[in-house]
Amino acid sequence: MSEINSLHESNLSMEKAKLKEQVEVIRQVFGYINQFTNETFVIKLESSLLQSPFFPILIKDLVLLHNMGIRIILVPGARTRIDEILNTYNIKCETINGIRVSTHDAIPFIKMAAFDVSNQIMTLLAEAGAHGVIGNWVKARSIGVRNGIDFQSSGIVEKLHTDVLKNVLEDHMIPIFPNIGWNAKGKPYNLSSNELAYTISTELKAAKLFFITDNNSLTTSSFKAPHGIYVSSTGTISQMNVEQAGIFLEKNRSDSYNEMLEMVSLAHRACVNGVKRVHIVDGQTEGMILKEIFSNRGLGTMIYANQHENIRQMVVADIPEVLALMQPAIEQQILIERNAQDLEEKISDYAVYEVDGTIHACGALHVYNDRQAEIAAIVVDEMYSKLGIGKKMISYLIDKAIALHLKAVFVLTTQTSDWFVQLGFVEATIADLPAHKQEHYNYKRNSLILRYKLPKAIISKHQPVEL
Repeated sequence: MSEINSLHESNLSMEKAKLKEQVEVIRQVFGYINQFTNETFVIKLESSLLQSPFFPILIKDLVLLHNMGIRIILVPGARTRIDEILNTYNIKCETINGIRVSTHDAIPFIKMAAFDVSNQIMTLLAEAGAHGVIGNWVKARSIGVRNGIDFQSSGIVEKLHTDVLKNVLEDHMIPIFPNIGWNAKGKPYNLSSNELAYTISTELKAAKLFFITDNNSLTTSSFKAPHGIYVSSTGTISQMNVEQAGIFLEKNRSDSYNEMLEMVSLAHRACVNGVKRVHIVDGQTEGMILKEIFSNRGLGTMIYANQHENIRQMVVADIPEVLALMQPAIEQQILIERNAQDLEEKISDYAVYEVDGTIHACGALHVYNDRQAEIAAIVVDEMYSKLGIGKKMISYLIDKAIALHLKAVFVLTTQTSDWFVQLGFVEATIADLPAHKQEHYNYKRNSLILRYKLPKAIISKHQPVEL
């Protein structure tokens, strides 16, 4: 009987642990949903994925994101379908350094294949309850002659009709870009889908650009990895910032064409030109894109821009301006009162958000000896409150906590708890605070306590948190 009870308790413990993990995932997802509402994601889909049994599920996942308020733009590749149709009609087109030499005889069939793929995707979108629209939003021109090779009807993007595209997005439809562009006289050109996706993402300043591949990934077994980047237990290069991506490209420079290197190069350029995140993801794995978006630990490769470029540590000369910034929040009893001496004594804890010499936000990270830290004094100039600066300050302070190998951060707040919950913080109790903070907790103020646990893998590998 005791063995049965022991087994029952063991199963119960496992169920509780599983439930806790599921709840943590749900909390994490809700934090990201608010962040990405009304943001633009550009998704390049590898053409061979259409034959995968997981492809309809991938489309359903993209529709799910669309229904959550994320603006989805699809750029389907058509290489596999183009090959099939050209082979059917016995038309030969040479490929040089990843570029198909699209002959004038071949371009009608290439156009047929591109729109066939786009129509298949539009059908799947309709089946999933979303409205897709295929448009001619790309003005193109010929690649011309390179190194003595005439690429004929292969082209590059000259202009994107962004005004029309934005109207389509406002109408809650999903634009689909076939890899075809037209010049001013209506002549069609075969475009690189990778280049097209890059151009769209940079023109629209997308939050994310995805290259969804057919079972390809960036691994240390295939490429030389720069020192200090995050590598998963399976050898996948999980994350690189812009600088690391540049080093990666230098270390793996090659005279022969490699599509993975092309995608890293485009990702690097995209981040330099205003795209926040670029993900290279294996589309053959079910649910991969959701895992990549709604988890601190995605399964693909993420290349990211420096989101903290306007944030720096506070200096003594900033104190008068920071105090003036804090004053309205102090008067509204959102912040506790601080004076110049208070700020100067803990000046290394404070960071400011500065643009053109003017401070628009501030925040602090007070570290305790139990590997926890308090995020405090978060203030944003009211004139700039709708620009996401507060989120950037929180993200910066969390990254700082990660670099210090802390296990969690917490906030005490009286009026902004909903905002922190949207960022992934969860309610906690006084018992969760460091001992010193418990002793000095102001029961009269009765602040709510919210906590953000830092994942262990991130702590050990300095992996940046995506907020």
